[in-house]
Amino acid sequence: MSTQTQQINQALDAGQGILRLAPTWVPRSFCIPGKRIKLHPDDYYAFGANRGGIDERWFSSTTKADNGPLTTPDEGLSYVVSGSADKPEKFLFKDAVAELGTKLLGDRLWNQYGAWPMYAKFFDNQGPLPHHLHQMEQHAKLVGMQPKPEAYFFPPQMNNHGGDFPYTFFGFEPGTTQAQVRRCLEIWNQGDNHILDLSRAYRLELGTGWYVPAGLLHAPGSLCTYEPQWASDIFAMYQSLVNDVPIDWSLLVKNVPADKQQDLDFIVGMLDWEANVVPDVKENYFRPPVPVKPVEEMTAAGYHETWITYGNEYVAAKELTVLPGRTITINDSGPYGLIMVQGHGSLGPWPVETPTLIRFGQLTHDEFFVSAAAAAAGVKIHNPSPTEPLVMLKHFGPTPEAPQKS
Repeated sequence: MSTQTQQINQALDAGQGILRLAPTWVPRSFCIPGKRIKLHPDDYYAFGANRGGIDERWFSSTTKADNGPLTTPDEGLSYVVSGSADKPEKFLFKDAVAELGTKLLGDRLWNQYGAWPMYAKFFDNQGPLPHHLHQMEQHAKLVGMQPKPEAYFFPPQMNNHGGDFPYTFFGFEPGTTQAQVRRCLEIWNQGDNHILDLSRAYRLELGTGWYVPAGLLHAPGSLCTYEPQWASDIFAMYQSLVNDVPIDWSLLVKNVPADKQQDLDFIVGMLDWEANVVPDVKENYFRPPVPVKPVEEMTAAGYHETWITYGNEYVAAKELTVLPGRTITINDSGPYGLIMVQGHGSLGPWPVETPTLIRFGQLTHDEFFVSAAAAAAGVKIHNPSPTEPLVMLKHFGPTPEAPQKS
């Protein structure tokens, strides 16, 4: 048995099936950080100003960030923390997944995917993002990548301010033609290509979310957003000017085959047209929270839990609140990652806490991954506070138990 194999198995056993993860920070050159993800103010440009500000924290990630030629070798990849408090050690979460297989993910996910098929993140932008999409499978595989359906949830705990534009554009107004979209691409270098003139914005509501299938154009608003998504970092930006900042053509075609990067018909063809012109976007894609059980029953047991991502075949998520002074045991049918957003207490054998401020490179006790076996057996969670709830967000891969719609 190799040293790393031994280390991985010891970490899982020591955590009673729960792995502790280190913070994973990701910069984006085309974004201005909203400064709500608890990173120290001095550290938002820790990768260097030339890389852009850190406006994302990734969770339970085996997916490398695709940030161009300057991307660091482990950018976007989560690390497991093991060892003692005075001598912590780290190894890649993706190595733990590969080594443990069904022992970590269970038979269903491992047999179907042979991998952890999703990750989650906070994205935290001061302004809106460009109108963009994540390619569907037929277009993603042309560049050796996977599609990226994703979902949004807007945690109140992460939004002490709403940023510059807390509204998200989705798709196009019904009746929009592909020729109109093609024209937006033709005038790219003239400044604003007016693609948002064809779309409609929706005001974002704290404590609610949306589902965004691959192929659907969306211009995310400026709330700090929890985003469970498929394990890919593929995208194409269709908007040429955002907050008077030009968007380079390369961000439209970075995941387009080289011989198609000036083919406007191909680029328009990457849109899932039916999804983009549905008459009622909100009816199709809005996701209000759905209680996991009757509210009165959960309150009596000392907690509240809601589905916050559901209605798709790829990813799911829950918000779990443990009431002050209560101890609960929660069972789930599959493995999941989690991030703390409020309070402190214990999770199985682990102390958990929600940090106020995190230095770049600092370890925390706010992010974990729960194995399939531990989830099925039930995780004991204790909230010792007499006044403050303990709140965590839990991200899952494909989950048959998640509701289809609200």
